[in-house]
Amino acid sequence: MPAISPHKPYRIGRSRTGLGLFATRPIRKGTKIIRYFGPLLDSRKEKDDAIENKYLFELSNRWTIDGSVRENIARYINHGCKPNAESDVKPRKRKVFIRAIKNIEPGEEISYDYGTDYFKAYLKPIGCKCDACEKKRRKKRAEARAERLRLREKSERKARRLAEKLAKANGRLNGKSKRANGSQANGSHANGSQANVRHANGKFGNGHDRAAV
Repeated sequence: MPAISPHKPYRIGRSRTGLGLFATRPIRKGTKIIRYFGPLLDSRKEKDDAIENKYLFELSNRWTIDGSVRENIARYINHGCKPNAESDVKPRKRKVFIRAIKNIEPGEEISYDYGTDYFKAYLKPIGCKCDACEKKRRKKRAEARAERLRLREKSERKARRLAEKLAKANGRLNGKSKRANGSQANGSHANGSQANVRHANGKFGNGHDRAAV
């Protein structure tokens, strides 16, 4: 890891994506933080045009900076979809500076937007891991958990209502059944009493008649 002067307002540290560049003291908005540098590649030269790596910074249709050299501390700055810095490109001077577009606090990671082409080629296939995208993913996960919980509670409420309806329906059926059985029992008892009265009357009447004779 390259050495950094203690007078510089940044350090190399561990980041979500591996290594990153972090502020060591407050950096005011508009401050030039660091220069992005490396050998200049001329696209008109076949050997230069054939070079491919993730640290190429295109200045124009012809000139590109190869920032893969170890001394280029700016190469450790990670992409951010909502960055706190930006690349200040000066094509005529063939120079690039990373400049703060927000006040950056000590300990905060420095980031800038790598551009659409880089994003599509390198970040989109694996999923961007910048703070903004991580927050979006956390929010989506939280929303998904909340939706699952809502659906589960809805299902449970539906099941409880169904169980209550079934319990009420069973209660009404049991009540009707008890009333029906009670009516049948009362009818049988009344019929039996009438039959006994008739039977008793017959004996009593016939007996007296025979006695009288």
